[in-house]
Amino acid sequence: MLFCSGAAPGAALSPVLADSTRVVRLSSLEWPPYAGASLPRQGATTAVIAAALASMGYRLEVAYFPWTRATALIRHDSPFAGYYPEYLSADLAREFLVSDPIGSGPLGFAYQAAAPVQWNSLADLSKYRIGVVEGYVNTDEFDMRVRQGKQMIDPAVNDKQNLRKLAARRVPLVLIDRRVYDHLVRNDPDLRPLAPALRFHPRLLEDKKLYICFRPNAEGERVRALVNAGLKRIDIEAVMAAALGAGSAH
Repeated sequence: MLFCSGAAPGAALSPVLADSTRVVRLSSLEWPPYAGASLPRQGATTAVIAAALASMGYRLEVAYFPWTRATALIRHDSPFAGYYPEYLSADLAREFLVSDPIGSGPLGFAYQAAAPVQWNSLADLSKYRIGVVEGYVNTDEFDMRVRQGKQMIDPAVNDKQNLRKLAARRVPLVLIDRRVYDHLVRNDPDLRPLAPALRFHPRLLEDKKLYICFRPNAEGERVRALVNAGLKRIDIEAVMAAALGAGSAH
């Protein structure tokens, strides 16, 4: 199912925005507060992309899927020009055309309140099995240590499953964005009762920039140029802050 963004609910679209040829279609996942069909403005990164496209006279349509599906659709024939939000890696930069940043998010670790983990470098974490989401890019160093067999991981299908595993003490740490963690433990009815047993570690792994990955063809290049031009016309941090604020009040 497609969800449209780019104008306030109930607002009349201008003739340009109503033109069905001036539509950009992207795939994404339910990743609150950054992206989600039921979020105010469909999430902070969706709001940024929609605002950038609106400034260029285009409208955004987003379809939400599990993450592996959202990314696979761009590797095969589909109506979508790209997917978001993504962390950048050298492999992805070789495979896709990558937008300018559409925001950022604080990536770190959640842990059990009764069993805190202290660490100063990733080498300190090598003795732990860390919960990650299958298919997610994390950081270059962390992902390289996983590939080299220096870091044990326990993949999950999404962040919620990871946090449930953490609360059940199946893993001592999970890798997660702090805003995603905060949103889930405050708003998800399954996770709210578990929140007192969980904490987010004050040491961040990285403040990760977020991007759109486009198909590596002429159409992908056209849409990337369009989005990048629009991003220069808006205040990305202000748009994100407004969307995140709307989500907190929702």
